[in-house]
Amino acid sequence: MTSALTKEAAPPGAASIPLLEGLGERCLAEAHAFVHDRATECFSGRREGELAESILPEFASGGKCLRPMFAYVGWRCGAPDSDAAVRAAACLELLHCFALAQDDVMDGSQLRRGRPSLHVRFGRWHSEKDWSGSARRFGEAAATLSGDLFLVWSERMLRESGLDEEALARGWPRYDLMREELAVGQLADLVNDARTLPGWDTLLDVLRRKSGNYTVRRPLEFGAALAGCGPDVLVSLAEYGSLVGEAFQFRDDLLGVFGDPAVTGKPSGDDLRERKASSVVVLAAERADRRQRAELDELLALSEVDDEAVSRWRDLIEATGAHERLGELIRERADKALAAIDPAVFPAPAADALATLATRCTERDQ
Repeated sequence: MTSALTKEAAPPGAASIPLLEGLGERCLAEAHAFVHDRATECFSGRREGELAESILPEFASGGKCLRPMFAYVGWRCGAPDSDAAVRAAACLELLHCFALAQDDVMDGSQLRRGRPSLHVRFGRWHSEKDWSGSARRFGEAAATLSGDLFLVWSERMLRESGLDEEALARGWPRYDLMREELAVGQLADLVNDARTLPGWDTLLDVLRRKSGNYTVRRPLEFGAALAGCGPDVLVSLAEYGSLVGEAFQFRDDLLGVFGDPAVTGKPSGDDLRERKASSVVVLAAERADRRQRAELDELLALSEVDDEAVSRWRDLIEATGAHERLGELIRERADKALAAIDPAVFPAPAADALATLATRCTERDQ
């Protein structure tokens, strides 16, 4: 495998530094700094930028940078430490900000990372200014436009990362595929309403396109492509990434039903209130007996899912064994992913990082 040339050399002794140590903070700092500079450039001194100039950098500073970390680990499968590669990987955090801003509008989510969602913040600003028209519509439109900016800034950050043209040329097709799959998966998710529950295989297809590939597999492949890794590495990363990506989404679906709001930053049972056809709901329907399915159908038909209905729904999911079974599926995929980390294919630092990230994704509580 070949290493991509960058404008910066790896620092002395870099190989002895654990790959993940401080990596999330490095990526987050790069993403925040880039958005801060672009927001100042676009909005400083302008009426429409009064809120955007502060709220957009803040929005870009609250994530876990999971996708950039996977991308950078992919890079380190074939190239040494590089600040330019960290910046390139961090562009995926801005892509994620785009997805979150628009996802919250589509889902009507009021909270994101424990704070009001972008469309809620913009809507409140409209109300405080006592402007004419609908504050809700204004907030949703402003958040959608903010998402568009994050999408543009993500590409710009990659282009200006400092990686050479040869490396970027290898990465663009992976980056484009990731964006395309994200949009197509989001559309599939929109029609995946819980009241018309899909089958398990259909659900898995949507899950892989919307989240699994987007969260793990494509970032890994993107980083590895930038670094010039060979087919053996890319094939192994694809296998690992698909398994961890599915497990990550299964865990996300469990948290959406049973998560602690103080930890997740979202209301408890939010996925049930939004009637998401998540893996835990579909699995419960597949495992339900006749009486349980009748109760499930009754819950699915409700015009509004209140706290009592959320509690009933949780009890029903537990009774079908779907909660426990999904936990088993998470562990099975995690074990297979760890087995796919071949020491003959991956450098030791990258292999260790992949193992650590698999655990973080499958055992997380937020």
